[in-house]
Amino acid sequence: MEVPFNNLFAQYQSLKPEIDDAISSVIAESAFVRGRFVEKFEQDFAEAIGIKHCVSCGNGTDALYIAIRALGLEPGDEVITTAHTWISTAETITQAGGRVVFCDTELDSFLIDVDQIESLITEKTRGIIPVHLYGQAADMDEIMAIAHKYKLWVIEDCAQAHLAEYKGQQVGTFGNAATFSFYPGKNLGAMGDAGAIVTNDDHLAEWMTLFARHGGKGDHQIEGINSRLDGIQAAILSVKLPHLPKWTAQRQSIAKQYETLLTGVSGTQTPLLKPDRSHVYHLYVIKSDKRDELQAFLSQHRIQAIVSYPLALPNCQAYNYLDKQGLRSAFVNATKNQSKILSLPIFPEISKISIGHIADTIKSFNL
Repeated sequence: MEVPFNNLFAQYQSLKPEIDDAISSVIAESAFVRGRFVEKFEQDFAEAIGIKHCVSCGNGTDALYIAIRALGLEPGDEVITTAHTWISTAETITQAGGRVVFCDTELDSFLIDVDQIESLITEKTRGIIPVHLYGQAADMDEIMAIAHKYKLWVIEDCAQAHLAEYKGQQVGTFGNAATFSFYPGKNLGAMGDAGAIVTNDDHLAEWMTLFARHGGKGDHQIEGINSRLDGIQAAILSVKLPHLPKWTAQRQSIAKQYETLLTGVSGTQTPLLKPDRSHVYHLYVIKSDKRDELQAFLSQHRIQAIVSYPLALPNCQAYNYLDKQGLRSAFVNATKNQSKILSLPIFPEISKISIGHIADTIKSFNL
């Protein structure tokens, strides 16, 4: 039995008439850039998150950059973020003129270790970017308390956490702003690149809208960039958005099946679900002491499992300067996990038979 890591075509097939009609409507109206399809998605997504403003943009990386710029980062300012995530979260801090300060993660949740954040704060610290990694919310009570104490801004990176909740409140509604990615493989994915920033701050929303669109038309109010969600992607996302709660519930059900089948399997650790939050399982990440061998074994059995982040960010060449500062040894948990993490197939259309086959194959590897 062959099991892919994801199956985007299966999702398209389930919505083919609606998606095809939406694309045709955009073409018929030549509404390729901005227009009513983009405005509708922005309104609908803001409502789904429970927030005042949604500013769409070209992708999730641009969303982070725009949000950081909107909050007034100055050259040399420091921003604290997690050592274990996709590089967009860190590189956009640097691109905006700031300095990224990595914080180690918790060993079993993979989330930023809030107990270490305060020790990293200096007179140059301006903000914190927690990542709701793999679909599980970071410890927002503690993060917001620290931010309030030191007068720091907070941008939530929600690229993997659409509809995730922390103590009954949706992620994306805690900080000054939050960013989302709609990369095709995300829980809510376009058929190309797409992203958005959400906020309850009227001034931030106005500035980000201008900045993402060259600073306005005619008499440009500011210098900006070109980062616009196109009409076709917006229309596709509007078709998919009403299905997101159902898809989320399916992902959670699949995760429970994995948990039941894999708990107690020697050499394998299932994901830690922290209390008071709902995990939306963008990725289902296990840990294995023999990760590379297990991945190869699964591949031999035609099961596609991937290593999402083979290196913690501080261990990447891009951050070699940390060696000179004697900081690389600080990320103990993130470094331990980089050689153990393995993402198993998880998508709404995966069958119970496939899940059972994956679990049985892992068990046979560990015999």
